[in-house]
Amino acid sequence: MANRHLSRSIVLQSLYEWDFYGGQKERLKDILDRNIKEFAPGLPDSDFIFNLAELVTSRLSELNAIIEKCAPEWPLAQITVVDRNVLRLGIAELLHGDKKEVPPKVAINEAIELAKSFGGESSGRFINGVLGTLYKEMEQVEHTKHEA
Repeated sequence: MANRHLSRSIVLQSLYEWDFYGGQKERLKDILDRNIKEFAPGLPDSDFIFNLAELVTSRLSELNAIIEKCAPEWPLAQITVVDRNVLRLGIAELLHGDKKEVPPKVAINEAIELAKSFGGESSGRFINGVLGTLYKEMEQVEHTKHEA
């Protein structure tokens, strides 16, 4: 498993636990440390994990609002904890990640793979639909900027 994919898996599992137990920001570092030790003890660099987790939690209300906009028929509380956190992770990378390091289509594909691995039977399709909608909107905004 590639280091980045493993790192995203650890972030997802940590966000799941963090979200499940109430989302107390001060607990996340301990959860991340424990999961790195358990799932990736030889990982040479954990900065990506901590940076990605921080990106998600620091923009949580923005990410939640985007999820609600892109999946209006699914109130946030009705989305499974796994799918909700896969979306947060994918949207954070899609909108705020380094596009040279993680191109948008890679961010989407990684989120879909995480959903297939950790989510339910239809999680991959759901994540693909929501992130695909967001990506199309992003492209339209970029296209409009270039025309102006």
